[in-house]
Amino acid sequence: MMEDRRELLRKIPKIDEVLQDERLFFFTESTPRAVIVDSVREVIDELRKDILEGRRSQVGTKETLMTEIVARITGKKKKSLRRVINATGVVLHTNLGRANLSDKACESIMDVARNYTNLEYDVKRGSRGSRHDHVEKILTKITGAEAAMVVNNNAAATMLCLSALAKDKEVIVSRGELVEIGGSFRVPEIMEQSGARLMDVGTTNKTKPSDYLNAYHEGETGALMKVHTSNYRILGFTQEVELPEMVELGKKLNLPVIYDMGSGLMADLTDCGVDEPTVLDALKTGIDVILFSGDKLLGGPQGGIIAGKKEYIDKMKAHPLARAFRVDKMTLAAMEATFFEYSDIRQARKTIPVLNMITTPAAELKDKAERLAGEIRRTTHHFTVEVEACKDQIGGGSAPTVLLDGYAVAVQGRTLAPEKIERLLRKEEIPIIIRITHNQVYLDVRTIREDEFEYIVAAFTAMDSRQVEG
Repeated sequence: MMEDRRELLRKIPKIDEVLQDERLFFFTESTPRAVIVDSVREVIDELRKDILEGRRSQVGTKETLMTEIVARITGKKKKSLRRVINATGVVLHTNLGRANLSDKACESIMDVARNYTNLEYDVKRGSRGSRHDHVEKILTKITGAEAAMVVNNNAAATMLCLSALAKDKEVIVSRGELVEIGGSFRVPEIMEQSGARLMDVGTTNKTKPSDYLNAYHEGETGALMKVHTSNYRILGFTQEVELPEMVELGKKLNLPVIYDMGSGLMADLTDCGVDEPTVLDALKTGIDVILFSGDKLLGGPQGGIIAGKKEYIDKMKAHPLARAFRVDKMTLAAMEATFFEYSDIRQARKTIPVLNMITTPAAELKDKAERLAGEIRRTTHHFTVEVEACKDQIGGGSAPTVLLDGYAVAVQGRTLAPEKIERLLRKEEIPIIIRITHNQVYLDVRTIREDEFEYIVAAFTAMDSRQVEG
């Protein structure tokens, strides 16, 4: 037995010999040599180990070996973070990266990424500048806020705000607004980390102005805080203190009022059934500080936007956490470009992908679904392809009760189960992420761009061939 194994081991080609195979020359210009060498060594080492442990009774052909090595190199070249096609219909799919950026935002990122910039340099004065200035100017112009800044996400914005304005003091919050924002991050825990002390008032379903007044302790209370429950709703026997009342309470107690808005809607979408408060409406109430996300309903990059009264924003800019939470030049470029789109709200509905997806009429989505279904039907013979009405979610912890009227291409394989189709689509060069509904594969066209149709059609065409072969 050992003699047989030794004979097999002698048949394994040497690494240097394999590296001279012309099939590897294709990779030499686009792939670091170390990756090629590592791939060859790994495959040969695995083959040697299989022989020694009795799992292989033959070395196999040179063709088989080279095919495995080429596949190994190709796999190593794939980036971990890569593009996918979102066919789920969930516009702000957290697991798929939330908001797609506008063309102008992407152009701005590329421009600053490839070049030196005036990130912290005042070109007019020829001296050091502030990175906050780049977004603050356009943000204050559009929102009417006195001042603004951007940090790396809304949880960071909340922590910075509380630490700068209410460290070692009580912050009064309604018990019904102590939300979990996802990933087990909760408002009370963020508040604890900021150094502020939580004073929750009222009950889960009812909070009154008197609850805030009764909880106030002179010299101990640092701020009043309202949190928009953007990822859930409490319905029925309820009462909450609205923003205008909160502002009046703040004035009466001489305390700053902080509004953690979360989803950060800038454009009024009530005509689409999205009954969410807007940043502009909130600031008009006279709120002192507002906090919201960049990559949700705003449709920009990930970031925590802080806007409001200058005296409070200045305190945050000067706080040590501001440096820890600061964003880079690419985020600032994308954020500035996104806010610039809002100079024309009507146009922003077309140019900002999130808004465009949410506001696309159902009739247009039906036509779009018919086109995709037609293309799949033309190139396949072993699938049943229909267009069906469906309900779409906005996602991303935004507008949880809103269901948008949409359309999907429903596909059934004659021999392939929906779960098998889902796996094959997910393994495509550009993974296609779908949902399974009523034992059918659903391709929800709200979140599919028309230039992605060809990839979807090609995937089903390949699967169709497999069914024939099967």
